[in-house]
Amino acid sequence: MASAFHPPVIIYTTPTCSDCWALKAWLEREGVAFEELDLLDPKVMEEARARTGVRVAPITVVGEKIFYGTFSTQKPGLAAALGLLNTAMEVAP
Repeated sequence: MASAFHPPVIIYTTPTCSDCWALKAWLEREGVAFEELDLLDPKVMEEARARTGVRVAPITVVGEKIFYGTFSTQKPGLAAALGLLNTAMEVAP
């Protein structure tokens, strides 16, 4: 379970992104609250690009830290940022 004291988590996703689905499922299993924003909305896409400098999905923002790429490449860094080090090496479903 995640600590209630982790920084805010925002994820930028698209409806058809399988890595987005895996990321959301993992965060939910770990009890991490997050805000999801849909990159198909042009305003959200522009906000994500301005904030992160990338145009891919998923993008995860934990506090001021930015993670992007596949879920498996994001997971170790996210686990560390969220204090979930015991789950960092688990294989994604």
